[in-house]
Order: sequence, then C-alpha cells, then structure tokens
Amino acid sequence: MRTPHTTGPALDIQGLRITLPGTARPVLDGVDLTVGPGETVALVGESGSGKSLTSRSALRLLPPRATVEGSVRVAGRDVLTLDAAGLRAVRAGTAAMVFQDPRAAVNPLRRIGDFLTESVTLTGVMGRDAATARAAELLRAVGLDESVLSKHPGQVSGGMLQRVVIAAALMGDPALLLADEPTTALDVTSQAEVIALLAALRERFGTGLLFVTHDLDLAAAVSDRVYVMYAGRIAETGPAEALFASPRHPYTAALLASTPRMEGPRGRLAAIAGQPPDLRQELPGCAFAARCPLATEVCDQRAPRPAAAPGRPEHLAACHHSDRLEGSAVDAR
Repeated sequence: MRTPHTTGPALDIQGLRITLPGTARPVLDGVDLTVGPGETVALVGESGSGKSLTSRSALRLLPPRATVEGSVRVAGRDVLTLDAAGLRAVRAGTAAMVFQDPRAAVNPLRRIGDFLTESVTLTGVMGRDAATARAAELLRAVGLDESVLSKHPGQVSGGMLQRVVIAAALMGDPALLLADEPTTALDVTSQAEVIALLAALRERFGTGLLFVTHDLDLAAAVSDRVYVMYAGRIAETGPAEALFASPRHPYTAALLASTPRMEGPRGRLAAIAGQPPDLRQELPGCAFAARCPLATEVCDQRAPRPAAAPGRPEHLAACHHSDRLEGSAVDAR
C-alpha cells in the first residue's frame, strides 16, 4: 500500500446543505460523511435520495444556481472554497470518479490511450511519456494488456471498458475514488470482477473509496462502513456488519426486508409503501414519518438527531424510536 496523501480523512463532509431554486427544502440537508484513507464506505438508499449529489459534491459537480452551505474536504482541502486552479488540481490528481455507464464516459472516436493520458498531461501532472507508462501500468493492474491503449472503446467489451475507466480514475494517484453505481450497466460476471478489482486496488494503492449503490447486498459485501440516506438526510450510519445485522432505523430495516432473497418461501416481493417526500414539501419532522410503521406524533413535529446505540458509539440512527426497533423486524409492505 502506498503512503496516504493525508493522515486525515480522504473525504470529510460536514453540514452539507444544498438548496435549489423552487424547492421548499434542501435536496441535501445537513449531510455529515467521512471516508478514511484505504477505507471503503457505502452510501445506499432509494433513487432520488441524494446519493449521487453527495458523491459529486467531492468534485464540486453541483447543479446550476445551487445554494451551498457546509464544507466538503478532500484530503484536507475544502473544494467548495477552492479557486479554479485549485479545483482543477483536485479533479486531476486528488479525487476521481467512476460513473455508472463506462461508454458514456469515453469518446468513441478516440483511442483508449488518449483517454487515459489526456487529463494528466493537459493539467501538467506528468509528461506524455510518463503518462503512457503510467497508463500501461494501471491497465496491467486492472487485468488488461497494454495493447488496449491502441484500441477504440467500441473494440472492447463493457466489462473491459469499465476496467479502463477505473484505470483512468487512478491515473492521478487519487486519495479518493468515487464510484457511482459502477456495476449497474454490467452483467453479473463482470459485476463480480469489477467489485473484486476495486477491493484489490484499494488495498494496493491505499485509496479511500466511496461506493454509491442501491444494492444492499453489494454494499454489505464491499464496505467497511455504511451510510443510509433518505430524502437528502443521513438516516443511519455504522460499521457494515453491525448495521445490516441490527438496523436501528425503520427505513434501513424496510430496505433490508424488501431485498429479494433466493432462500425462503416464494411469494410477493415486499415493497416500502408510499413515496419519498416531494422537494416542494416542507419537512419539519422526520422525512420518513409518512411511510414509517413506528411513527408517532413527535415524528411529524420534530426532526430526530443522530444518536448512538448503547455500547456502539459508531452506530448512529436519526430516529425517535430506535429503541423500539432493536431486535425486531419492520414490515416493508
């Protein structure tokens, strides 16, 4: 493992609040999240919960006219306050993102070698010869032959191209790798290969990894810690094993209950009743209250603050009734 870029977190988000014109509440509402050097952190939740926006904030890829509060530190630098040159430096070498569809990330008319080397050469991170050597090294690290450098994207499979995109993300030796649903567009075999690859690369390069997914089984398999997000807020966070074994928020429990299983009796798949709240709707209380089987009057009136489980200081849940959930299941339907 290489020496980390910083002794502090690879990513440290504190009090992140993002508001868009025409909305009654923030799309991200006071998000706190950290990723340590060499750590894999999963960010899970339903579509529209704010997962992708949270991860993209690390590169300051924000919606137009957004009002932003809080801090987003990547290897110690707050990207929300950087000037243009500082932001380019972060994007070129300190943090990188692997998007969901690898074919959407590359120019089909250019060779893969050009795709891999362009950003680091244009930003002056390294010269062309050094960049080509680095690209060949990383292709070997992701299990590909350096002959791929001369190919066009249409000449390789989807699984191979996702490996190329991962290699591109590692070109600048980033402290932080952001993976936004990186296996969704792949077949099952390719998914398993990419997950194993990310784990091996994290171990080899000591890179912090934020893994965004809606797949709870996948999150459990790859992550050290998990954040569960709902309606722009963190509902629960904790070590992966403890969180999935004993969820402390009704939303987490409902997500787990609605996950399809091969074992057990066949029947209708469970689903979480209702819909996430509209952004035009104010939420003075708990965002999940309208869909929660444990909700009481206090849930509609006052937003819960994250609180630790007894004897488990790293396992936090923002729920007024976490004690009622301990050791019990929540019906997702």
